[in-house]
Amino acid sequence: MSDQEAVGAAVARTVRTLRSGHGWSLDELAERAGVSKGVLVNLEQARGNPNLGTLIRVADALGVPLVRLVQVSEEPPVRLFPPPRQVVLWQGESGGTGTLLAGTDPRPTMELWRWELRPGELRESEAHKPGTKEIAHVETGTLTLYVDGHAEPVPAGTAAVFPGDRTHGYGNDTSETVRFILAVQDL
Repeated sequence: MSDQEAVGAAVARTVRTLRSGHGWSLDELAERAGVSKGVLVNLEQARGNPNLGTLIRVADALGVPLVRLVQVSEEPPVRLFPPPRQVVLWQGESGGTGTLLAGTDPRPTMELWRWELRPGELRESEAHKPGTKEIAHVETGTLTLYVDGHAEPVPAGTAAVFPGDRTHGYGNDTSETVRFILAVQDL
């Protein structure tokens, strides 16, 4: 197989997989990308030689970088996120942290977080996209979960499910450190 054929096959496989993952028909993706349905049929069947502009529009519509469409090697069935890939994205005034452990792409996405809140710390969050759900499992301490202005204490060993598409926050109103795991699903 030539390099051009390998790239065509990669684009076909990736566009088909991502489109299906979004639950979109060919017509829906064509409209979102501003290309004809025929162009997408050719892409998904590895026929023709699409121009760069078409590939960029399709990648943008699917919410992925262009390089993802033309990546010849397939994603492995298991993706590992070792400690160097885990990123602290929030740091509290007293030293608490919010660490993104792993995430998926494209939509729907799932994120896995590890949080530590020191006494008195509060992490406020704006509402996420409609349909977003969150699940918190408290490992130590008592988390105060705020959703739409309502405060709910969540003790150690307890899990809480709540809509992430509303204004919410995670607080520690106690004198001990709170540790919890958070999963966020963005539809």
